[in-house]
Amino acid sequence: MPTWQATMIAADGDADRDGAPLLRRRFTLDDGHGAVRDAVLHVTAQGVVETFLDGRAVSGDVLSPGWSSFEWRLRYRTHDVTAALSTGPEHVLGLALGNGWFRGRLGWNGGRAYYGEDLGGFAQLEVTFADGHVQTLVTDEAWESHASAVTANDLYDGQDVDARLLDPAWATTAGTDDGWGGVRALEFDTALLTEHVGPPVRRQEVLPAQRVWTSPSGKTLVDFGQNLVGWLRFTVRGEAGQVVTLRHAEVLEDGELGVRPLRTAKATDTFTLSGGDDVFEPTFTFHGFRYAEVDGWPGELRTDDLEAVVVHSELERTGEFECSDEMLNQLHRNVVWGTKGNFLDVPTDCPQRDERLGWTGDLAVFAPTAAYLYDVEGFLRDWMRDLAAEQAARDGLVAFVVPDVLKHSPPIGAFPDPDSTAVWSDVAVWLPWALWEAYGRRDLLAEHYPAMTAHVERVLTLLSPQGLWDTVFQFGDWLDPDAPPERPADAKADKGVVATACLFRSLRTVADAARVLGHAGDAERFDAAAARIRTAFLEHYVDEQGLVLSDCATVYALAIEFGLLTGAQREWAGQRLAEIVEKAGYRVSTGFAGTPYVTGALSGTGHLDAAYRLLTERECPSWLYPVTMGATTIWERWDSMLPDGSINPGEMTSFNHYALGAVADWMHRVVAGLSPLEPGYRRALVAPQPGGGLTWARGSLRTPHGNLAVRWEQGEAGLVVDVEVPAGTTAVLRLPGEADRELPAGTHRVTAALTAP
Repeated sequence: MPTWQATMIAADGDADRDGAPLLRRRFTLDDGHGAVRDAVLHVTAQGVVETFLDGRAVSGDVLSPGWSSFEWRLRYRTHDVTAALSTGPEHVLGLALGNGWFRGRLGWNGGRAYYGEDLGGFAQLEVTFADGHVQTLVTDEAWESHASAVTANDLYDGQDVDARLLDPAWATTAGTDDGWGGVRALEFDTALLTEHVGPPVRRQEVLPAQRVWTSPSGKTLVDFGQNLVGWLRFTVRGEAGQVVTLRHAEVLEDGELGVRPLRTAKATDTFTLSGGDDVFEPTFTFHGFRYAEVDGWPGELRTDDLEAVVVHSELERTGEFECSDEMLNQLHRNVVWGTKGNFLDVPTDCPQRDERLGWTGDLAVFAPTAAYLYDVEGFLRDWMRDLAAEQAARDGLVAFVVPDVLKHSPPIGAFPDPDSTAVWSDVAVWLPWALWEAYGRRDLLAEHYPAMTAHVERVLTLLSPQGLWDTVFQFGDWLDPDAPPERPADAKADKGVVATACLFRSLRTVADAARVLGHAGDAERFDAAAARIRTAFLEHYVDEQGLVLSDCATVYALAIEFGLLTGAQREWAGQRLAEIVEKAGYRVSTGFAGTPYVTGALSGTGHLDAAYRLLTERECPSWLYPVTMGATTIWERWDSMLPDGSINPGEMTSFNHYALGAVADWMHRVVAGLSPLEPGYRRALVAPQPGGGLTWARGSLRTPHGNLAVRWEQGEAGLVVDVEVPAGTTAVLRLPGEADRELPAGTHRVTAALTAP
């Protein structure tokens, strides 16, 4: 941690909350100390900041420092700028500030500036010369400020730029002094500063426009072929003062831009032309979109005039999946794109409407899938620090969203003041355990262990006299497809059954974590609590044969997968679950709580064919129905778009919501067949279970030890399985109807007889 000398500074007269001020400091390197040996720049902001040295961006980071729980943590990044200071003694350091999450809109209630009214820049440049002399340049009241060409900026509403106001040389030695004013120091506690351990948000790829056409109402529309998160970029030339307007949306309705799902988010950018060649790229906002409506374009718009810039946290792709069914491959691609779009500094529920919040329930069920697809260890470790900070301030309560901006806004209409809530609050336990299984990082588990224990200890104080978690508000099996569109919590599954099952799972998991960390007393205590909860669950919710209260797919899936039932009850419940799934025509009948577990509960109780039929069903509600409708991401609702092409009338109708894509975990573990037997895949299970008419499937995962891969194919010769085991690890190969095989590191080919599912 640096010894801080810098001050948080704001532009003088920064009363216009729509603008994006510029801050700069001219400086001369100290003479007589030899060449610059190294130079590092620490930078952060109240808001978002783009940092320039002599007119060039110091990194490819955008929307930095992102969104943390600003009451307790403001993250900074450190950049090596040694090369940039080797060109001479005179330099200019510049900071461009945007509203971001600090001063912009947050949530659907219309509130903004929950964390403060003052945008601020904070920078400390430390230059070490050949002789060891250190020169330090910091943000202080010697800096200058100026309004920028950005006249409005908001994450939800978009960005307005007037190119006539742009000074390309503002952060260079050639910049003029015209109109530059002073700055003021802000009251700021440097104890809030913490290093950003997660990856930066950056431009990741560029997608060209696929089609330009005119809508029935005469609007110019553009299709980029993929629902994505980011912005548009283009170069244009037109008359000075001419305005180009861009509106964004995920879908079309009646041939026009479908903006109703955005609710109050305007998702609109405007660009006022200078009369010369102008480059437009709105980096202080982001949009979730596939389509754009373009108005005011000079001349005829062509597909090569625009490109979509895909923006998200810089995550390394680690896991792959592919099979012989192209519909399932598209489903998996949709899960990947949903992860990209919603892992933008914070793991959000959706990236497009007036929400974009870190809903905890979504991540609780999706964490194993995320940890397979990408290296999310740093990304989610950083987010968990916000969770722990929020939780510590509220006596163990894990809020609905992290960072918890909802505490600053009016109460949510149908929800009471939040208390611990099953699935959502359970993220405090389920997430660190999923990361432990994926990466084997004991230090990560130890760091978050206090939050794990604080969660279950709080919930244990909320139980009924019968020992059931049925005394407070619960989301339950949120978005059950049979619930009315405007009452998404009205699920078939009894909320007490769901919550108590989740508590049992969390208690057992915390006990397991305690054993890993050597806390024997805690392990014994939480094991005993789990046993009491299981006894209460069986006594009040389950009859002797295995019938679970409310008799629907979700309650059986949870009871089976979480290990609540006896052997005979589990067998009966599996059969009953298969009957329910068959009676529903293999269409999905579960919501947030049950969906991630229903296929596993079926395959785990001997009903593999039913699980495959559920996965491959195409009638709504199903995982493949959106694929048949052209989806390129996972939807919030099974029927976000109705079969006639109209948009679901519900208030919550996102077309980029990764949570229901948690079924990809089953595709990885059962269809491809890859899962850990020991944390970090030091010992892996390779157990593909062919079915569903698939003739082949493959999966690969870059584990902490190297690449683990499997490919299987069914043919006349039987089932042929190729396995790659990383150096320093072992694997168990488990094939249907075969004895387990121990596989050492290396490549292996095994042929087995075909076995009917």
